[in-house]
Amino acid sequence: MSKRDYYEVLGLSRDATEREIKKAYKRLAMKLHPDRNQGDKDKEAEFKEVKEAYEILNDDQKRAAYDQYGHAAFEQGGHGGGGGFGGGGFGQDFGDIFGDIFGGGRGGRQQRQQRGSDLRYNLELTLEEAIKGKTLEIKVPTYVACDPCDGSGAKKGSSAKTCSTCHGHGQVQMRQGLFAVQQTCPTCNGKGKVISDPCTSCRGQGRVQKNKTLSVKIPPGVDTGDRIRLSGEGEAGEHGAPAGDLYVQANVKQHKIFERDENDLYCEMPISFTTAALGGEIQVPTLEGKVKLKIPKETQTGKMFRLRGKGVKSVRSHTTGDLMCKVVLETPVNLSGDQADLLRQLETKVGTNKKHSPKESGFFDSVKSFIDDLKS
Repeated sequence: MSKRDYYEVLGLSRDATEREIKKAYKRLAMKLHPDRNQGDKDKEAEFKEVKEAYEILNDDQKRAAYDQYGHAAFEQGGHGGGGGFGGGGFGQDFGDIFGDIFGGGRGGRQQRQQRGSDLRYNLELTLEEAIKGKTLEIKVPTYVACDPCDGSGAKKGSSAKTCSTCHGHGQVQMRQGLFAVQQTCPTCNGKGKVISDPCTSCRGQGRVQKNKTLSVKIPPGVDTGDRIRLSGEGEAGEHGAPAGDLYVQANVKQHKIFERDENDLYCEMPISFTTAALGGEIQVPTLEGKVKLKIPKETQTGKMFRLRGKGVKSVRSHTTGDLMCKVVLETPVNLSGDQADLLRQLETKVGTNKKHSPKESGFFDSVKSFIDDLKS
């Protein structure tokens, strides 16, 4: 019987991330584990299928081979040169699953240090700052390594000792009938070491809270939702463990003139009745200063003009967007009596001649036709 696609087995798309693969594996493994489904051969087979898929997709080289050659990459004589998945037996599968999920391994492996948490900082930027780029200083409340103990958690002059309960593995094995279950060591809480003389500054944690000032270089062209990763600037891990990362997420404020859509900018420019009717030039603001825009005669309100290369330079490439300028006819206000009379004279001379107002005439012709159809 042919094997199912590994991505289908884990319920993932082919562009799934490493984190999504691990999350899907743990969820399915806990659901299908034989200890929860005793005597159910179908669930046992599904469990092995899930584990097989995970072992391939969680390994970059194996995943690349599978994406290119499929299951043939791991058959005898296949492109991958692998030897398939035989020989381990169910006992091997059972021991490994607890190692993957609970942190231990078959026979117990040394507990790795827990990396510090990643942090996110929301940074508000003006449109000008986002487009041109800028170096800013930010203050981040976080955990940093304790100076007196150099992050170890042990008082200066002393050191952590190997846990006598788990012998440094961080896990202890509990037997339940035929099965052996790995559990976190209750003495050292999975750390593998015990601090008998803790540092008084950090109380044995190896880290303290502090407001850290960082310099962040904002590259030109960032937009709302873009993130800048500062490696190792997140929370320090406990007992000297590596620090996490800091992700600075950009949020661009609303601008008074421009609206941004990816690399294009949009703005509205009011024009007078005379300029719209007779044509002329207007001054349009851009990121580099004002430029002249020629307005042809008989321009209608809402007309969009494109100024090429006057938008935003992409943060990911060298392409530059355009400035889209929409002209809006501004109706005269606060007219004097003489000014109002002049407009009335113009209206009288223009009259209802269709050649002067083709859109208006066409619209009312359509309305008349619609009403006549209703009556018939």
